[in-house]
Amino acid sequence: MPQRIKAPKQVPSFEYELFEGDPDLLRTVVATPTQTAPWIDPSSLKLKHRIGRGPFGDIWLATHHQSGFDFQEYHEVAVKMLHPLKQEHMQKFIDKFEKLFLKCRELPGVCWLHGVSVVNGKISIAMRFYEGSVGDQMAQSKGGKLSLPDILRYGSQLAKGLIQLHSIGLLVLNMKPSNFLISDHDQLVLGDFGIPYLLLGIPLSDSDMALRLGTPNYMAPEQWDPEVRGPLSLETDVWGFGCSVVEMLTGVQPWFGKSSEEIYHSVVVRKEKPHVPSGLPPAVEHVINGCFEYDLRNRPLVSDLLLVFESSQHAIHGDGGWVGLGSRPIKEKSVGNGYTTWYLSKDHLQVGDTVRSRSLLNARRPHTVDVREGTIVGLDGDADKNSFALVKVPGMHNALRVQESTLERVTFGFAVGDWVRLKQETNTHSSVGILHAVQRDRAVSVGFLGLETLWVGKAYQLQMAEPYYVGQFVRLKPNVVTPRFEWPRRSGGTWCSGRISEILPNGCLVVEFPGRFVLGNEPNSFLADPNEVESVSFDTCPGIVEKYHHVEDFHWAVRPLAIAFGLFTAVKLTISMGRGISARLKKNRPNGQDSGGRKSGWRRIFRDASSTTK
Repeated sequence: MPQRIKAPKQVPSFEYELFEGDPDLLRTVVATPTQTAPWIDPSSLKLKHRIGRGPFGDIWLATHHQSGFDFQEYHEVAVKMLHPLKQEHMQKFIDKFEKLFLKCRELPGVCWLHGVSVVNGKISIAMRFYEGSVGDQMAQSKGGKLSLPDILRYGSQLAKGLIQLHSIGLLVLNMKPSNFLISDHDQLVLGDFGIPYLLLGIPLSDSDMALRLGTPNYMAPEQWDPEVRGPLSLETDVWGFGCSVVEMLTGVQPWFGKSSEEIYHSVVVRKEKPHVPSGLPPAVEHVINGCFEYDLRNRPLVSDLLLVFESSQHAIHGDGGWVGLGSRPIKEKSVGNGYTTWYLSKDHLQVGDTVRSRSLLNARRPHTVDVREGTIVGLDGDADKNSFALVKVPGMHNALRVQESTLERVTFGFAVGDWVRLKQETNTHSSVGILHAVQRDRAVSVGFLGLETLWVGKAYQLQMAEPYYVGQFVRLKPNVVTPRFEWPRRSGGTWCSGRISEILPNGCLVVEFPGRFVLGNEPNSFLADPNEVESVSFDTCPGIVEKYHHVEDFHWAVRPLAIAFGLFTAVKLTISMGRGISARLKKNRPNGQDSGGRKSGWRRIFRDASSTTK
């Protein structure tokens, strides 16, 4: 064992007298305490042979020898041997593992952990050996597919395991059928308990692997570059859940046959989604499509997945069909203003909450406020989900009956989706971000550019920031000399102004520059830190030169339209002139005249034109 790796101290066995009713007949018993620390002596692990290989290391079949004062035990285990880490990083990983070890052992939907060790200079995690996985069952089935009843059953068990793992603060980030293990009782358990998540912040020796946090075919867009396109969140695992279910349904791995670079281009750049087969129960098809929303905030929660998969099992016939096939239309995911039904259902309102009309998502202009800030005095809806709220607005005699989806909760002056700024500046990440959650106890979660996961703190640590909108023109602040991302300049050396085309969940801005001439494959879309830019308009341009530059940037935005209109006008004039000349030729040409006659017709046209000029 490396000297720098600190093994937790083991509690020694002890003796005690067991009272069984007769005080004169006490029995001496040796107590061996249960394992409370994760460390395993490397000498107690005997590796047999490798049984698998993944992006983070190899999986070995091994024997774990455990002994005490009065027992000898041998367990067949699977050992996940990670790729080599530096000594100081190994201790960091083991410390993380130790904090979660006992919590993971209490989760029935997660594989049973024996502990962690260092074998041959590599971190090795021992877990119970399971005979098969969902991936193995797919390989043995016809066409590589599973039946719909099995998929719904496994999907429900998978969702339960995910909820358990998320409850202790762990993300899987490596969802795939080969990691869904099957117990002796045909129950699905998660075989990966979040190794990519435990590796966050730890440099990896493989430069290619350092760019990934999972298996590429199942990775959400934000996983490819979480500090820029993140944050990683519970909904990141929802994307992997959807990819896994699609593979169970089709027998084909998402993005099969593509390289990592091609998958990145498809998922991140082109925003493509895995194809969901048609003909599924409408609720299942709806929720799986929701898993592939590019903006993670618009994806369903794992609890939504569990509800749909459990309820759909009751509609399955014995032959694998289901009730109402093709009879119900699938509800449209998008609700308008950039939201989905999944986004709107994540916050459950309560009586006493302060609410207001929901703000538009990345809207260019403020919307008309239907409900000013007021207090919920009643909820009106069915037993499962309240759909209407009674809102008491100051100055109004009667409470308003408003649909819940049109309201947002305001807690300590903040609402989900607000632009916020840290009161205390930091150099580790951007100080401006987007609020993802605000709890009634002041706890908040914020997405900041430069952080891989959500920042968690208290509401009093934040203040409102200037919001940014899609379509807004921005430029770098004058005091920014070296921006976080590349930013184009004008010919004179000054920074260009650009227009926001997209806003990522952590506040990162995607900016386009319509005033630039782009040649070939040269990019015209750049990223920007919201803390480094300011809005640009005629009001913020003090001088004539700056106003001219802004006019230039703005008007070049309609360049494609102007070019198209010019070409259209030219074509119309050409056609019109051609028809006029053709009509005059026909008028001046006698019947049956040959080509010579046509030539004389041309002479007459020019002669007429010359005489008219005179």
